[in-house]
Amino acid sequence: MGSVSAQNQSLIMDLYPGEIPFQKVTQVKEVSKSEGIVRISNVQTPQIQVFLPSKSSANGQAVIICPGGGYGILAYDWEGTDIAKWLNSHGIAGIVLKYRLPSAITQTSPHLVPMSDGQQAIRLVRHHAEEWNIDPDKIGIMGFSAGGHLASTLGTHFDSGNPGSDDPILQQSCRPDFMILGYPVISFNEKFTHIGSRNSLIGKTPEAKWVNYFSNEEQIRSDTPPTFIFHSQDDTGVPVKHSLMFYEGLVAKKIPVEMHLYPLGQHGYSLSLNKEGTQKDWPNSCINWMKHLQ
Repeated sequence: MGSVSAQNQSLIMDLYPGEIPFQKVTQVKEVSKSEGIVRISNVQTPQIQVFLPSKSSANGQAVIICPGGGYGILAYDWEGTDIAKWLNSHGIAGIVLKYRLPSAITQTSPHLVPMSDGQQAIRLVRHHAEEWNIDPDKIGIMGFSAGGHLASTLGTHFDSGNPGSDDPILQQSCRPDFMILGYPVISFNEKFTHIGSRNSLIGKTPEAKWVNYFSNEEQIRSDTPPTFIFHSQDDTGVPVKHSLMFYEGLVAKKIPVEMHLYPLGQHGYSLSLNKEGTQKDWPNSCINWMKHLQ
């Protein structure tokens, strides 16, 4: 179920100990390409890759990271493992989610698959919290672009677990304790959505109920977790309106939220180490916000 990668000093663990939900039996294989950024597609066995800080520096917090890629690929290092290692440097466990991407060829309900994998990841991390020196009440979710859509889905669609289940993992809550959203896709409103993400998840002619269900600004609950958002005004891929609408929805529900908007940065800048502009400040602001979470 789990294996240690010496190269990355990390633990790789399958999300599901048994049958993988919504999965068809096919000959499709996972594809990984490294072209400046490691791009993974056709994920068949969803996993988490766990990067833990040293016990002496660990503060008990953990973040499950959802790389972006329009629900078509995963930018696995750029918005995944690089982020986990940065979190480790601040005493925070970084856990990269290799979630399945929607596919009618390999899945029975493609629109539900990323959310299912994300919910399972939260339950799994909570189940292993003591073993990994993590506080089970300090497990957050983080996502970039389409990964931000998945993260905001997990922060608006969750349950408290099934205490009657024979599976101890399914007994755990899948509610994240906090959210971090980087230039996120939030809404599937056709007037301003990221159409590639929408088409990949719910199809080109979706039912209205699924457009609403996955327009996460419409799904904010009174117990949606505290949220940190960052986005750039000049983002032409995912308009800043996504973050503005989510912010307004959180404020309306009295959910604590901190948002940083930058004039420059465009889209997909991750840690922004090689770019100029004030968006480079988001990592410091994010760490400061995490230090003050209640």
